[in-house]
Amino acid sequence: MLKIKRYLLKFWPLMIICFGLLFVQSQSELALPDYMSDIVSTGIQAGGFDSPVSEVLSEETYQHLLIFISQEDQKTVKQAYQFVENKDIKQEIKDCYTKIGQHNIYLLKDISQKKQDQLEQILTKPMLIVTSIDAMDPTSQEYQEHFGQLPQGMSVYDVLSYTPQDKKDEMFQSIDEQMETMGESTLKIAAGNGVKAEYIKLGRDVDAVQNNYIFQSGLKMLAIALIGTIAAITVAYYSSRFGAGVARDLRKDVFEKVESFSNEEFSKFSTASLITRTTNDVTQVQMVSMMMLRIIAFAPIMGIGALVKAINNSPSMTWIVAIVLIVIFGVIMVAFVVVLPKFKIIQKLVDKLNLTMRENLTGMLVIRAFGNEKHSEERFDKANQDLKNVNLFVNRAMASMMPIMMFIFNVVSLIIVYYGAKQINLGHLAIGQMLAFMQYAMQIIMSFVMIAMVAIMLPRATVAAERIYEVISTEPKIHDTNDPIAFKNSQRGTVEFRNVSFQYPGAHEPVLQNINFVAKPGQTTAFIGSTGSGKSTLIHLIPRFYEASQGEVLVNGVNVKDVTLYDLRETIGFVPQKGILFSGTIESNLKYGNPDISVQQLQDAIHIAQADEFILQKEEGLQSSIAQGGSNVSGGQKQRLCIARALAKDADIYIFDDSFSALDFKTDAALRKELNKMIKETKRTVLIVGQRIASIMDADQIVVLDEGKIVGIGKHDELLQSCQVYQEIAYSQLSKEELENA
Repeated sequence: MLKIKRYLLKFWPLMIICFGLLFVQSQSELALPDYMSDIVSTGIQAGGFDSPVSEVLSEETYQHLLIFISQEDQKTVKQAYQFVENKDIKQEIKDCYTKIGQHNIYLLKDISQKKQDQLEQILTKPMLIVTSIDAMDPTSQEYQEHFGQLPQGMSVYDVLSYTPQDKKDEMFQSIDEQMETMGESTLKIAAGNGVKAEYIKLGRDVDAVQNNYIFQSGLKMLAIALIGTIAAITVAYYSSRFGAGVARDLRKDVFEKVESFSNEEFSKFSTASLITRTTNDVTQVQMVSMMMLRIIAFAPIMGIGALVKAINNSPSMTWIVAIVLIVIFGVIMVAFVVVLPKFKIIQKLVDKLNLTMRENLTGMLVIRAFGNEKHSEERFDKANQDLKNVNLFVNRAMASMMPIMMFIFNVVSLIIVYYGAKQINLGHLAIGQMLAFMQYAMQIIMSFVMIAMVAIMLPRATVAAERIYEVISTEPKIHDTNDPIAFKNSQRGTVEFRNVSFQYPGAHEPVLQNINFVAKPGQTTAFIGSTGSGKSTLIHLIPRFYEASQGEVLVNGVNVKDVTLYDLRETIGFVPQKGILFSGTIESNLKYGNPDISVQQLQDAIHIAQADEFILQKEEGLQSSIAQGGSNVSGGQKQRLCIARALAKDADIYIFDDSFSALDFKTDAALRKELNKMIKETKRTVLIVGQRIASIMDADQIVVLDEGKIVGIGKHDELLQSCQVYQEIAYSQLSKEELENA
């Protein structure tokens, strides 16, 4: 993936937006277990009282609390509370606390959060002690065991108020030691219940307080969940745009690069492989690009955040998380070792499947003609089965990850419940904290599951990215020069070969050797020779489909290497050996090289190509549809349309690569007659590769090739006298009388 990083970094604004939204989403999901813990521990167990600091204290309770507070801390408490006489109590407070009666009260002042925290630390244990004493029956045995026989008419608080400070310090130290065994969580809940008891004594509706606390906490959870959901949806939207944008740019660059390939590069990459790289491979990169933002970035934030939260929430159970992480890493490493080597095999098998399918479709007529449908089906089925088997193995391995992780989570849940119950019993952990820890453990496990899933898919995308990069980074051997020059108008239409030789890459012998000839405007130059003599290769050097190994190819008096490919090919009208039509209409195909052609010029091109007859026979004429590859027209019609398309371009040079082979002799003769007339009138240069003597015998210059060498140049009559190779070809096609009368 690093090789195509520039395509990813191009969309950095989307990446930054997604990272920000992922942080919001993760924080919202991490906050929810804490709120759930508060609802269970505070809302349910403590009745909605989350602090030992009461907003209202009766004068009696206030004085009792001071007994159990040190002299230094008493100053803090006295600064935080304000004494209010009964006559000065506001009516709204009396309405809320219906049992105040004639009692004086102490109201909590508006204090800072720092003071609030300090006050909670001071009042936790005194509030618990006072609540415990008030809850005891003075006549009970427990009361007697704790406080002994009290003087007549005196309460515990009266006795303690007269007790020397050193005695009280000893007593408080003993109480502190007993409370330490309760655990922080139990202590906090018990202190909250102390405030609840004070509110009940003053007539406050504590059920309303509890309901209000749970309702407000629930609303906060809903709001946080809504924010997380909006963030997740937005991340999905932007990550989809990110992935689609990366895929679009990759496909565009791959397509443009393939268009710039010469035949040499095409021989390096098969057509099936290029199709797979442009479709399947780009799709793999697109999927992982989306997952990079949605999962690869999100999972670590969630995993680390949940780990920190779990440690802070329940430090005593951190060892469970450590064991879970070790087990998960082990599972992921095993999956890596098993699955990773299979991805390169999958991509190669996809190439093979595409190749087999392509060959079956393009060679369907041959397959049927030889009755080999069964063999083709077996060949395709083998490629399909091979791909299926490897895909099944990989998908089963990936699918097994989720059940394994869920099993791990369920085992972890049992351990958390078992160990957490012991901690709850000791007072070191609240039920809500245990539930929150379980949620954080789930988030940690799911984060690693997501990382594992992406980690398994990432190698496949990496292989795909490397295959795409291989195409994009391939530099075509044929490219524009840095300092192009213009054509010479004085030699317009001239084609010249000077000592040209050509050898295919990797071949031991040259295909063409020391080729020299000149094709002039207003003339027809024909090439003939036995199969494999290099005719098509020779004319492919003119538009630079191949690059000459030695010598110079000149067009319009300039070496083809010194002009741009666009300028060179704009001056050439080319008809390939195999007629290719594009899906659309007849008109769109004919205007392919010259969209702005006039109606008269188009009609002239159609007439010269002898295509007007069958076009007029169609109901829709030029608007008649053409199927992909021209499969709905005959071979001769296809060839005539290709010739008309080249003529419609109105080029200086026309190249016909054995383009009359599918025409009958009558049509061939009529076409050559009109073509020769056009050549003489417009002074265009025509180069024809032919197999039939009848198609080229009227040419102004015939070049005879044999084993890549020119063995004769001249007109028909001259070559019949001087060139043995030409004689053999001519007499193999026509009789002596036909040649003499031609």
